[in-house]
Amino acid sequence: MDAALRAGTITRPRRGWLASPTADSLLLGAARHGVVLTCRTQADRLGLWVHDPSGIPHVAVGTNSASRRGLRAKVHWGAPVIQRHPDALVDPVENVLAHIAECEPFEQALATWESALNRSLVTIEELHGLPWRPAARRILATAVPFSDAGLETYLRERIRWLRVPVRAQIWIAGHRVDALIGSRLVIQIDGGHHVGAQRSEDIRHDAVLKLRGYHVIRVSYAQMMFDWPMVQDLIMRAVAQGLHEAESSRKRVALR
Repeated sequence: MDAALRAGTITRPRRGWLASPTADSLLLGAARHGVVLTCRTQADRLGLWVHDPSGIPHVAVGTNSASRRGLRAKVHWGAPVIQRHPDALVDPVENVLAHIAECEPFEQALATWESALNRSLVTIEELHGLPWRPAARRILATAVPFSDAGLETYLRERIRWLRVPVRAQIWIAGHRVDALIGSRLVIQIDGGHHVGAQRSEDIRHDAVLKLRGYHVIRVSYAQMMFDWPMVQDLIMRAVAQGLHEAESSRKRVALR
């Protein structure tokens, strides 16, 4: 090790640590300052939905904290939900979710929590047994494990006030749909991968759904994120026309 250090093939970011030239820069910084990666930084590293993973890293003070001089990061304080190993450079997922709950707006934090549930990194049962702070308890009371992407969480929460059933990731006609409102209104949210063969298959599946009596509203990622009032208006008008109900229900309403 001494020879490798002298040759420059490895470095010593801090006493007790050695790093190769290809070491992850975030982990290297955590080792140097005695912090752990957490909140949306670690959530992004875990592959969870994060509204905006850009910006400075989010870290928490570890048990072996060192000088934070030169550290450019958002530092999270407070006792962890799960105790950290003294040599840990990343937070357990439960601590990540705890910090997300305190750091992000409710809708965005909920999407990250549901992403962790959907990927089976945690379970509802396990989460209910932990000592959460109020913000996290509020999220836990709402979270479900079925949303495949954060936009599905946003959709469900944003139309909750309509008081109609909304189910995510429902299998219909051999494919999953992003959301089913009531029994017949399908909402599909297109991401960047909905091109080429995927786009053709989406068009075919939309046609099959319509032949089976479903009404399909397909919106883009940009519309969900930056033009929500337009999307909400479409859904409100569809519900007002009873397009979320079975044909027999709509006929009964018309007869009245």
